[in-house]
Amino acid sequence: MPRFYKSFLMSLNRLICLLPALVCSAFVTIGDAAAQTAQPVLTGFLQSETPSDIVEGADAFGPIRDDVPVAPVLDGDTRLGWVFITSDFVGTTGYSGKPIHTMVAVDDDARVLGIKLVKHSEPIVLIGIPDTKIKSMVADYKGVNLVEEADSGGESHDLNIISGATVTVMVIDDSIIRSGIKVARALGLGGLQQVEDTGPKFAINPEAKAPESWMEMEGDGTVRWLSLDVGQINAAFAEMDDPRAAKRALTEAPETVFIDMQMALVSVPGIGKAILGEAENSNLQDWLEEGEHAIAVTGRGLYSFKGSGYVRGGIFDRIVLIQDDVSVRFRDRGHRRMGSIAAADAPEFTERDLFKIPADVGFDPTKPFRLQLLVQREVAAIEKVFTTFDLGYQLPSTYLTPIAASQPVAVAAENSTEAQAQAALWKRIWQDKTPQIIVVGAMLSVLTLAFFFQMQLTRSARVTFWFRMAFLSVTLVCLGWMWNAQLSVVNLMALFGALMTEFSWQAFLLDPLTFILWFSVAAALLFWGRGAYCGWLCPFGALQEITNQIARKIGIPQWTLPWGLHERLWAVKYMIFLGLFGVSLYSIEQAEHLAEVEPFKTAIILKFMRAWPFVAYVAALLIAGLFVERFYCRYLCPLGAALAIPARLRMFDWLKRYKECGSPCQTCAHQCPVQAIHPAGEINPNECVNCMHCQVLYQSKDFCPVVIKKEKRRAKVSSPDLSALKTAGIENHPNIRT
Repeated sequence: MPRFYKSFLMSLNRLICLLPALVCSAFVTIGDAAAQTAQPVLTGFLQSETPSDIVEGADAFGPIRDDVPVAPVLDGDTRLGWVFITSDFVGTTGYSGKPIHTMVAVDDDARVLGIKLVKHSEPIVLIGIPDTKIKSMVADYKGVNLVEEADSGGESHDLNIISGATVTVMVIDDSIIRSGIKVARALGLGGLQQVEDTGPKFAINPEAKAPESWMEMEGDGTVRWLSLDVGQINAAFAEMDDPRAAKRALTEAPETVFIDMQMALVSVPGIGKAILGEAENSNLQDWLEEGEHAIAVTGRGLYSFKGSGYVRGGIFDRIVLIQDDVSVRFRDRGHRRMGSIAAADAPEFTERDLFKIPADVGFDPTKPFRLQLLVQREVAAIEKVFTTFDLGYQLPSTYLTPIAASQPVAVAAENSTEAQAQAALWKRIWQDKTPQIIVVGAMLSVLTLAFFFQMQLTRSARVTFWFRMAFLSVTLVCLGWMWNAQLSVVNLMALFGALMTEFSWQAFLLDPLTFILWFSVAAALLFWGRGAYCGWLCPFGALQEITNQIARKIGIPQWTLPWGLHERLWAVKYMIFLGLFGVSLYSIEQAEHLAEVEPFKTAIILKFMRAWPFVAYVAALLIAGLFVERFYCRYLCPLGAALAIPARLRMFDWLKRYKECGSPCQTCAHQCPVQAIHPAGEINPNECVNCMHCQVLYQSKDFCPVVIKKEKRRAKVSSPDLSALKTAGIENHPNIRT
């Protein structure tokens, strides 16, 4: 074997063997690791992006400043402005739960010189909206005046919503404006300075009581409202540049209530008791963690302030809370339905909801804020236009108490270190996905018990089959199609790339389910090999097996490849993996493109909603799998190859075998769904998916010759043939009398 190839395999094997230790150590020092090793996102993009693509005429980027993660953009020795990545300043997570990285350049007058969407993982864009359309929308921010944005609270520019990508566009818009204002203030661009609150300081007065009457609460500002009728909405859309908006005017009477929306800060004890009542207010306080706040929003009329975005992706896309540079988008994790209003004279509302404001966003309940409502109108079959209205709120002085100048005042979240902000981001994501984490933990527990008690489980072929089908169905639907927790060889390449540079857990912690699954894979490799994941937790593997079982039921013939050909085709997936791994050493981006050999993104992440060549490729693999079970897993999967390399290092052999297996008996070898059993009888751990079918056969009284022989011997001993004794005339033999 060539020295380089041997060295390469040894290094690769060592890397994968270290994976369990790395993951375990992460759980011990996970917070410290994320905080200590976090680096500005800008660092990586300065090397990969071309300056002239960001700012016309630029030819280089300068070094990143030590105090602020920005770098000068240069034309020779002349500094044209400053460049930064939005995700270094704000948490820019959309539907994917992963950051949206936008590179922005600003000049000394706080105007946007150039802008480019450099990286995102938004599935809504990958599905049916061209990436070029999103990038074109982002490019329109060139020329935006951040001084005007700071004065108007981010409202002096036009928001161009792309129908079908509302949340993604709003998150991108929010990140560009807020991060731009932060950079301009940090550098003093355009005369902007850091906001110094020199006015009087206030705190919530926990003893203050709210009026018992809803009308009185409306009168003193405890409850604020926004009321819009059909006439106002039609007028607002008529003023838009798009003439189609006016043509689609609402036909109801102008005085018809479009929306009557009211809001109150119910985390204030007195307000919470007056609106929610004692019992529900107590539940609210138990729900809120230290530093968190909550608003109650009620509504009635033709229009819903909740919309449907939270159903699709966990985000309420029609409302956003804004306070200075802080904006809060509400997710389903921070939402509760509200019961009846305690005030007897409260109007009847069709919607009553509570929304949590996280502690780490920098929200100050003593300062004014507003709830922005997004109103949409369909202008074509799949096209909409949008406009916004604001519901302002200022907590009445009744609920505030002055703070003496000598008393410490809470520091805004924006003054925290970048490492703390990034740590807060992944922690918030983990909290948002608590239900999914619990389900995945339960699945792993059930699977572990099934492996430890496999002999009890496999006593019944029927029970084993339906247990496996049920588990694979949950894997496909929940892990795959619902939560997109499909592991990929790209994860391994990213891990290796991180180990070769300055390693940080930040990128891996942003996807909790993927992180947990990799932890389970690392542990399973030591006990059972690759089969624990490939055979039970891989959504695409589950899809192949389920479709193959359906094919069997409808009579599609099953093909068994000759052993010689089958054994040689095994090597293809290892060649694919080594090729991808080699490319990743040169360019991880190029390797990610080539990793499309994995059908996971098309079949699982995007649910076949993709360009036809990708769908045709997946369809071809699934059709092949109808005739050859798990065709892709057997011969093409680079992830399976990567996990198979350390499979022989497992500590235990859980699958039981008889000495007769393979010689002469070939039953298990012939019936193995993936042909992982050699003709000689041994199981190849590199190819076994731990389906337990061989363990069913191991105990089968109908198929296993060894068991059948034992049963016959046992029957012969327990029920001997006594006819010979009777024939010999020995009628009084004790056995005969018995």
